[in-house]
Amino acid sequence: MDSFSIKPVVTRSDMRDFLLLPWSIYKKDPYWVPPLLSDLKKKLDPRFNPLLRKGPYRLFLTCDAVGRPLSRIMVGVDEVMNQLKGKNEGYVALFESHNEEAGIVLLNHACDWLLSLDKGINLIKGPISPTKGDELRGLLVWGFDSPPVLMNSYNPPEYAAYFEKAGFTKDRDFYAYYYDLKTMDARKTERVVSYAQHKYGFQVQTLDPANLEAELKDIKYIIDRAMPEDWEDLVPPSLEELKMLAVQLKEYAIPELIPIARSLQGEPIGFAISLPDYNKVLAKMNGQLFPIGWAKFLLNRHRVSGARVFLLFVIPEYRKKGVSGTIFYQLLLKAKELGFTYGEGSTVAEFNTPMRRDAEGAGGLHYKTYRVFKKEL
Repeated sequence: MDSFSIKPVVTRSDMRDFLLLPWSIYKKDPYWVPPLLSDLKKKLDPRFNPLLRKGPYRLFLTCDAVGRPLSRIMVGVDEVMNQLKGKNEGYVALFESHNEEAGIVLLNHACDWLLSLDKGINLIKGPISPTKGDELRGLLVWGFDSPPVLMNSYNPPEYAAYFEKAGFTKDRDFYAYYYDLKTMDARKTERVVSYAQHKYGFQVQTLDPANLEAELKDIKYIIDRAMPEDWEDLVPPSLEELKMLAVQLKEYAIPELIPIARSLQGEPIGFAISLPDYNKVLAKMNGQLFPIGWAKFLLNRHRVSGARVFLLFVIPEYRKKGVSGTIFYQLLLKAKELGFTYGEGSTVAEFNTPMRRDAEGAGGLHYKTYRVFKKEL
């Protein structure tokens, strides 16, 4: 242990070490996809990431005897969620480590830092998304035989053991479902969808970018009513957070892949957000947009052949009425029109039985599992 030092990320040099550490860990891994450094920098900037304005946080590095970075972690407290949910929790995110010892040392340090805040923190969870969203959430614990799709986690299999040896246990798992669009037969679904829309009186349209502010208000209306209160780690995002998400996703989004369901009277009742799986392009950009990253992006954009469904919410009054199935069906049609050959629905919480049933009923194959851990302090 004496050969390690732990330091907070303070200087530009520290931040560079924090950002670039994965490049040395995954340099021989064919499945790792380098993140866009510009996007990751924004996730670590309170001006662009509302989570970092909701409570104290720190970035830490473990270094060897000559100062080379070995592991990294983000640790913090979401005081807004804690107050709303009556909790005293902290979180960790963006964990990476060259080896077991450096990883365990840093995980223990994150716990000690939370205790040092003297805020009564009694539980730590993670890895969570660095924005408290649905990207980079959890450790991959099953399904290491293929690259991750856009904004999903990827890590060596041994990371789970690092958490367990640091005293963490499983909190919950999240599933990813694979859809082979080449073999899916939509004819049966089309009949069911048509019947449901006629019987229950609703329609599905795609996002209107020219009316984005109103569309975001409708999406918030749906989330506020659809997010179950017993989802203990989530609270509905503010309109500001949704606008921030829209800015972050603007460069990647295709409006036709963001369906919104409304009643015949115009009430928003459900929506989904899906994005093209640009990871095949990002893999060639090595984290950089400039000076030639954009050129690589444009030259390789035709290689994108799939999409990831991030979110799907339906308000309680319209559940079990075919709304989620209709949304899935519309996404399938649009994806096929775009020439996509596969899709992924992720990440679905293991306890979310209705969504798992819908995902599997639409032809999804559970092929990856991500795990969030917890530890009592």
